[in-house]
Amino acid sequence: MAATYPPVAGRQVTPMHVYHVNCAFRPDVHDPDQLLDAWWSLGEMAAALGGAGVRCTVFQAFPRDDVRRRWGATFRFVAARRTRVPGSGGTSLRWVWRLARTGDGAPDIVHLHGLAFPLHAAMLARVFAGTPVLAQDHASRPRRGWRRYLHRWAFGRLAGVAFTAAEQARAYIDGGVLRSKIPVFEIPEGTSRFTPGDARAARQTTGLYGDPCLVWLGNLDGNKDPLTVVEALRLAISRLPDPHLWCLFRSAPLLEQVHRELRRDEHLARRVHLLGARPHAEIESFLRAADFLIQGSHREGSGYAVIEALACGRPAVVTDIPAFRSLTGNGAVAALSPPGDAPAMAEALVTWCAKDALTLRRAARAHFERTLSLEAIGAAWRRAYERTLAGRP
Repeated sequence: MAATYPPVAGRQVTPMHVYHVNCAFRPDVHDPDQLLDAWWSLGEMAAALGGAGVRCTVFQAFPRDDVRRRWGATFRFVAARRTRVPGSGGTSLRWVWRLARTGDGAPDIVHLHGLAFPLHAAMLARVFAGTPVLAQDHASRPRRGWRRYLHRWAFGRLAGVAFTAAEQARAYIDGGVLRSKIPVFEIPEGTSRFTPGDARAARQTTGLYGDPCLVWLGNLDGNKDPLTVVEALRLAISRLPDPHLWCLFRSAPLLEQVHRELRRDEHLARRVHLLGARPHAEIESFLRAADFLIQGSHREGSGYAVIEALACGRPAVVTDIPAFRSLTGNGAVAALSPPGDAPAMAEALVTWCAKDALTLRRAARAHFERTLSLEAIGAAWRRAYERTLAGRP
């Protein structure tokens, strides 16, 4: 075990060392740098922890062994194989043993990404006996049936769990997947390096316009619910100066349904722009060009689009779900409305568009810096690690 934290005056203290374990496996990606660029949130987390004085080693399931050094952290790519074993999340269990043999000095904490790997959680607790294992939710769902008992047995060894909103743990506890007294930490799933910028320049760069200018970031699927958002815009059009909705998305199973709604109303169709996918590097400009981010999600593990919008100093018009309540300070920097309720979302949009834009933007960025920035997330995780080591929630 490393020395006590924080440092004691006059004494050299070994930094807290945390293993971050990511079992999610992309066998189609063979370039470590390509994977790190695609899964940029791993780097954001490493940078946040480094800023909080925590040494971080990331272990990533990968087709072959490799190593990279970025953001002040070591990324160890450990060869893994696919498996169909229930409770493995598709990644072979032997991978944990290979991870342990790779090593990078004894960790103080093992931080497992995702609740989709119960057997890996159990094996990590066994391989690193005496070292607390903490698991972080990444939009998983509690299992039912016989798998519930498998997950409960495996997760019974966890020293704690983290969710974007503590309320999200209730489904796991009520469902018998997590023990009732397990320490639960409320920490946002990620952060962002985006910053506010000149809206006029961003609109020139992106071609966006509107009053208000609304940006959608997310798939066009049943959970994200673009149909409710489009209907909310239709209901609000007559009460807004010149609204336009710009939709950025990758997957679009509801694309035809959206087109069908737009064909029914030409006036609405002129105001909804389906742009499709854009590189993540361009998203910052789209958010800077926006007046509001708008989302219709029924369920989210977190909400990276909301985090990135607030980083750019842009408030949000989103649904009243646990993750969004937590990310926005219970609606302090967002208009919240019930999922699937287009009239309520339209009313929220009209109400917030009447507020002073500069005041909203300043409040959004200030909230981000206090609760969602690299510094805030790093500090939150350090506190969680310290409390876990101390054996208290």
